[in-house]
Amino acid sequence: MTFNNIAVYADPAEPALPKIDVDLDLSRAALLITDPQIDFLSPNGAAWGPFGESIREHNTVQNIGRLMEAAKSAGIPVVISPHYYYPFDHRWDFAATGESLMHKLRMFDRKDPLSLEGFDGSGADWMPEYKSLIEDQRTIVCSPHKIAGPQTNDVVFQLRKKKVDQVILAGMAANFCVESHLRDLVEKGFEVAVVRDATAGSKLPEGDAYLAALINFRWFANAIWTTDDAVDRLASAAAVRR
Repeated sequence: MTFNNIAVYADPAEPALPKIDVDLDLSRAALLITDPQIDFLSPNGAAWGPFGESIREHNTVQNIGRLMEAAKSAGIPVVISPHYYYPFDHRWDFAATGESLMHKLRMFDRKDPLSLEGFDGSGADWMPEYKSLIEDQRTIVCSPHKIAGPQTNDVVFQLRKKKVDQVILAGMAANFCVESHLRDLVEKGFEVAVVRDATAGSKLPEGDAYLAALINFRWFANAIWTTDDAVDRLASAAAVRR
């Protein structure tokens, strides 16, 4: 099955859901990026096969980088929620479909939680485009989530410690980690604006995961922005604050 009609992602001409938005306040906002890693975003990554077409359609790699640069220019925290698997994670007694696929593809594999041996340039490593942005001693890199949501890592703790309650959310993958982070954050009282073209989804016989995620973003997010919109809002808010 192929999906090559980008018009299917356009907003409806006459939406039934209420139109709401997030009034960005830099004093309580952060950018949260899920899984900005080689295995998702690079043609050399383990998951490029099902995700590559969507990543190219939405210019995802470049848009994530633009968001990080804009957030740093605006002076708000940049928070990374990564995905790592260690040898003992592959010995779980059961798994759901998505995690089973990740284990099968050996995505995000690391040799040990206390060692970076073999990490540089591996599928678990950051995309090269983001390394200088993430490794700047300012970016908050959280402990790894293990399936899709932040319930198993310290994302919410780190956001609370920075007195953040507005989150600009992007990263990979749209219907998996991004949507799971969105759902958990809104249930915990955060305002969340999802950046729709700074994510992507798989295209499989089971369906178009990006479209599935976009429909759910419309139900759950406080706002859905494009990268251009998010960058402009960050720059405008920063100019006012100065």
